[in-house]
Amino acid sequence: MLAAALGVTPAAAAPAGATPAAVSAATSSGQSDHALQAALQAVVDAGATGVIALVDDGDRVSAATAGAARLDPFEAIRVRDQVRVGSITKSVMATITLQLVGEGRLRLDDSVERWLPGVVPNGSAITIRMLLQHTSGLFDYTEDPDFFASILADPLRHHSPEELLAVAFSHPPLFAPGQSWSYSNTGYILIGLVLQAVTHTPVQTLVERRVVRPLHLRNTYLATSGRFRGPYAHGYAPPDISGDGYVDISAWNPSWAWSAGALVSNAPDARRFYQALLSGRLLRPRLLQQMMTTVDVAPGFGYGLGLFRLDTVCGTVWGHDGGIPGYISYALNDREGSRSAILLLPTQPDQAIAPPFIEALTTVECQMFGLPVPAAASAVARQPLPDRLVPSDPLITSQLREAS
Repeated sequence: MLAAALGVTPAAAAPAGATPAAVSAATSSGQSDHALQAALQAVVDAGATGVIALVDDGDRVSAATAGAARLDPFEAIRVRDQVRVGSITKSVMATITLQLVGEGRLRLDDSVERWLPGVVPNGSAITIRMLLQHTSGLFDYTEDPDFFASILADPLRHHSPEELLAVAFSHPPLFAPGQSWSYSNTGYILIGLVLQAVTHTPVQTLVERRVVRPLHLRNTYLATSGRFRGPYAHGYAPPDISGDGYVDISAWNPSWAWSAGALVSNAPDARRFYQALLSGRLLRPRLLQQMMTTVDVAPGFGYGLGLFRLDTVCGTVWGHDGGIPGYISYALNDREGSRSAILLLPTQPDQAIAPPFIEALTTVECQMFGLPVPAAASAVARQPLPDRLVPSDPLITSQLREAS
């Protein structure tokens, strides 16, 4: 059982009458949005500890929550609570990389070998663009069968980028550089090292200087430990995953995700970042176009440079998802960044939570376009989850596959 493996005491399911499903939901916009609220409550009723949504349809911003930020002692979840946003980190890393390209300090077609000599096998054939676009062929270290077991064995331990790369390079590449596509966190660990090599600045400082401060993001930072810097939604493993009640895994050290997924943010900050990015405030037009030039991965799904394009039942969205133990995050936007939908789940989804979460995702996708959820969308939402959640982090995807 997870609780025993971690050597922690499970959180009480909360005092009598205050289980996740019993907690009343609340909206912060002051405008009733029954479809959105009902969708979130269904996720909590299925066993999630809490959920947050922020939807901007271009005319009105709707904010809604359901459930708890903490079970014991109980704290109601709030729209501004911080969460770990996993691979949404990749959009930030790609943005900083392209800013440096615009400054003439780096080129997308530079080889990894140029900036990290001797670090990457066949690094002279792998470009910065390939790392950003997941076309390098490098094995994803989180897919190593022993890797997650090591995280479970000591979730508070710090991991260096070099340790992560050693795991990745113990496996042969999946394909020759540039010849196919495969989601790889390894590539973004290398991006973090490249950014530091180019700027001689820690990557967390680059995030602060180049994204956080210019956009006045008060709840966003690249975590360097398991501690949060403000009010946050605790991330939980539910009983079906932990085997022993709701286990709070918020304090797990995210260093193993580093520049691939250690970002902390909240719904308003995530909305502001993608609005600024897609409206051209962070990158020049030609660089933003490079970011949005995608490789076709699957029907209706393409991946650019730290940014995906996904056709939904109500329209085409741009953005990224994120998964890190205890948290699932989606940041979806229209092409210009004038409409957006943020959906944050601070609970590891099990087979009961996953289906209503997918339906909530469909609801926010449609509401950002000002459209009702089509009647046929329920069947679409229950298609095999890997198709709907590409490219969620592998640790999350594997559990969602089991849930489907």
